[in-house]
Amino acid sequence: MKANNIIIGLAVLAYTSCKTPQATIVPDRIKQTLPQKYEGTVDSIKHSAVLTPWRQFFTDSKLVSLIDTALVNNQDLIMTLQQIEMAKSDVLSSQGRLLPSVSLGGSIGVDKVGRYTSEGAGNASTDIKPGKAMPDPLMNYTGGLQADWEVDLWNKLKDGKKAAVENYLATVEGKNAVLSTLIATVAEKYDNLLCLDNQLKVIQQYIELQKKALELSKIQKQANAGTELGVKKFEAELAKARSTEFALKQQIVETENGLNLLLGRYPTLIDRSSSTFMESVPQIITSGFPSELIFNRPDVRQAEHQLAATKWNVEAARKEFLPSLHISGTLGLDAFNPTYLTHLPQSLAFSLMGGITGPLINKKAIQANFNNANAQQIEALYQYDKTLLSAYIEVCTLMEKNKNLNEYYKLKQTEKKTLDESVDIANKLYLSGGADYLDVLMDQRDALDATMDLLDAKQQQLINIVYLYKSLGGGWQ
Repeated sequence: MKANNIIIGLAVLAYTSCKTPQATIVPDRIKQTLPQKYEGTVDSIKHSAVLTPWRQFFTDSKLVSLIDTALVNNQDLIMTLQQIEMAKSDVLSSQGRLLPSVSLGGSIGVDKVGRYTSEGAGNASTDIKPGKAMPDPLMNYTGGLQADWEVDLWNKLKDGKKAAVENYLATVEGKNAVLSTLIATVAEKYDNLLCLDNQLKVIQQYIELQKKALELSKIQKQANAGTELGVKKFEAELAKARSTEFALKQQIVETENGLNLLLGRYPTLIDRSSSTFMESVPQIITSGFPSELIFNRPDVRQAEHQLAATKWNVEAARKEFLPSLHISGTLGLDAFNPTYLTHLPQSLAFSLMGGITGPLINKKAIQANFNNANAQQIEALYQYDKTLLSAYIEVCTLMEKNKNLNEYYKLKQTEKKTLDESVDIANKLYLSGGADYLDVLMDQRDALDATMDLLDAKQQQLINIVYLYKSLGGGWQ
C-alpha cells in the first residue's frame, strides 16, 4: 500500500512538473537574407580587402609602433581581457556542475540525551563491552567522503554550460571589436596630428608673408604710395594669423594628449612623419558581399553569440519546471572514541540516498525567471538585427563618402592652384599700382583658406579609409 502511494505521488509530481511553458520561437538570424550588394555600388567584388592584417594595411612604421604600444597599455583593452577571463571561469563553473561534488572532511561532537528518554534508557542499559557501560556524554568522531550529484536528466545543466560557452565567445568577439576600434582611433588621432602639423607650418609661412606685406605697406606709406588704412589692415591680418597659430598649437597639444591616453601613458611627444602627409595615398578597399559582414565584423559575431546564449538560458530556465534527481552519499569512519576508528569493519559507516523533487504549488519564482530569460532572448534578437542593419548602413555611408571625398579633394586641389596663381598676379599688380592692398589681402586670405581646406580634405580621406576598413570587419586580425 505504501509503495502504491509513493508511485501515485511520483506520477502526480511528474505530470504537474512536466507542463512547461513554451519559449518564443526565434528565427535563425544567422541565415538572414542581406542585400546582394551595398547601396550605391555597381557590382559587388568577389572578395573584400578587409582580410588584410592591420600591420600590412598601415604603412607608416611610426604609426604601427604607436598601435603596438596601445595594444599593450590601453586600459579599455586590458579591462576587456579581464572580462574574457571571467567568462572563461563561468564556463569552468558550469562544467563543474555536471560532475558530482565530492568533499573530504571530519568532525568531532558530543551528544548528551536525557536519561528518561528512549535513547537515554537504551544507552544506560547497553554495555559497549562486557562490563563497560556506554559513555555518557557520548563523543562522536567522524571522517570520510561526502558526495552530492544532481543527475542532468533533462540536459538543463548542459544547456547552462552551452550558454556560458556562448557568453565566453561573445566576450572574445567583444575584445576583437575593442581592438578594431582602438586601432582605428589611434590611426585617426595620428592623422589629425599630421594634418595639424602641416596646417601650423602653413600658418607660420603665412605669418612671414604678412610681416613682409606689412613692412612693404609701411614703406609705401612713407613714399606716399600707400595709406595708413593699408598698414592697419595688414597689421590686423598679421594679428589674426598669429592667433590662429596659437589655436593650432593648442589643438596639437590636445590631440597628442588624447593619443597618449589611448597609449596608456603620461603626456609624451609623439614621434611622427608630418613632411610626407600630402603625399599619403589612401588605400584602395573593395566592399565585397554584404553577407561577409556576418563573418568579418566582430560586433556582429558578438551579437550572434549573445543571441545564442540567451536561447540556451531560456532552455535551462524552462527545464526548471521539470523534476530533478539528486543522489547523495557518505563513506567514512565513525566512532565515539578515536582509538576505535581503526577497528574495521565495525567503525565503517556509509549512506546512500536518491530523491526526485519538483515544483508543485508555488511556481511564481520559476515562472518569473523563465519570463526574464525569454525577454532577454527577444531583446538579444532585436539587438542582433540592429547590429547587422547598422553595419550594412555604415558601410554604405562610408563607401559613398569615400567617392565624394575623392571628388572633393580634386576640386580643392584645383581651387588651391588657381588661388596661388591669383596671389602672384595680385602681388605684381599691387607693386605696379594696378591693384590696391585689399585685392592682395583677400587673395592671400583665400589662398590660405584653400590650403587649409586641402589639408583637411586629405585628413578626411585618410581617416575615412581607416573607418571603411574597420566597418568591413578589418583592423583586429
